[in-house]
Amino acid sequence: MSIARTLSARSAAMALFLSLLLFAVAAFAEVQFTADRMRVVTADNQAHELTVELAIDADQREQGLMFRRSMAPDHGMLFDFGETRRVMMWMKNTHLALDMLFVDKRGIVRTIHQDAVPFSEAIIDSGEPVAFVLELNAGTVKRLGIKPGDRLEGARIGGN
Repeated sequence: MSIARTLSARSAAMALFLSLLLFAVAAFAEVQFTADRMRVVTADNQAHELTVELAIDADQREQGLMFRRSMAPDHGMLFDFGETRRVMMWMKNTHLALDMLFVDKRGIVRTIHQDAVPFSEAIIDSGEPVAFVLELNAGTVKRLGIKPGDRLEGARIGGN
């Protein structure tokens, strides 16, 4: 095969790869999230206000916080599964270290996973059936003193 043909084949392959990559990035960029206000109420009755993006449908839950480079300290993302079940999460394509609150349908924090490692494909298991997962910046659980048994309240959760 001539050098010109080899270069042409490589150029075509590279163009195809870049097209597919741009398509994948554009598909993720098209997913839109609405925001809502929520609060975490700790055992000592301290209420911490949060702005959360809502991951309600399958596309939103699939994308989650992937590819994000930053998130404000009082922000997060609430994954609403529409049912109570055991949940498995991971950090693939996620740049941010996160704390995850696994929450039942009444808004009670059942389990917590702190400091999830960016880009890890290790499974993070709720350990029991839950209806929601709230992802926050790593360190938020410690900073706010959140523990299992605390409550998450808002329009979508906790009876409010």
